[in-house]
Amino acid sequence: VPAVLTALRERGTGTLLDAAVLCRPGGAAERCLSRGTSSNPRPKRPLTAYFRFVMDNRPAFKEKNPEASNTELVKKLASAWKELPASQKQVYEEARKTDWKRYGEQLAAYKAQLTPAQAAALKEERRKQLARRRSIRAKRELNLLGKPKRARSAFNIFLSENFQESEGNSPVAKLKKLFDTWKKMSAAQKQPYLQLAQDDKVRYENEMKSWEAKMIELGREDLVRSRRQTLKKKPAETAKQTKTAKAKASSSGKKAKLKKSEE
Repeated sequence: VPAVLTALRERGTGTLLDAAVLCRPGGAAERCLSRGTSSNPRPKRPLTAYFRFVMDNRPAFKEKNPEASNTELVKKLASAWKELPASQKQVYEEARKTDWKRYGEQLAAYKAQLTPAQAAALKEERRKQLARRRSIRAKRELNLLGKPKRARSAFNIFLSENFQESEGNSPVAKLKKLFDTWKKMSAAQKQPYLQLAQDDKVRYENEMKSWEAKMIELGREDLVRSRRQTLKKKPAETAKQTKTAKAKASSSGKKAKLKKSEE
């Protein structure tokens, strides 16, 4: 829902939505950057040894298990990879190493023909990609640790209850229709959803207190909200203190120079 809401906010600009579609996370933005601006396309990263095995064996597994879903097929392939002798795994690993060496040479050649502006944009996109990956890993860890789900807003509760029955040919159209309906609703009509949101907020706070107590027992104080806020404040406070110290030093220096000139 948040992602679709973002798309709605951007609706009408065209450019932002087009960029979101064409330059999706995971490397597409880099390809967009190079398209039409460099003589050679950005080389693709080589497959891992495991994915080479999957690509080679998926058709045969699919033929033997025609009724299997994609998830079941992946599980069968993963199991087969685990049972594969080390000597056979080595074949895929050697192929990966060969391709990786070639990839390094191609990537160096690709970067060499970029303009400084393109190289800077590529570096910034890479930084964003790594930040996204770290964020995804952090969310997965929190899910594994059983972190409670955030409290829902009144509008989100209204949305979840009415989305399926809403008019519209697409999810975005349905969302827009419900958003317009929500804006036109009176305070009395919104009150049940506001109460449910308040109840959910209480539920979230109670569950978070229990969860954070458990995290402290596990030695994960870094996941406790008060601890994280303290860690975030420290760099800011340090920067502020440094700035204040520099200002005082500069003021003292100016006073000393003025006194010396007067003497």
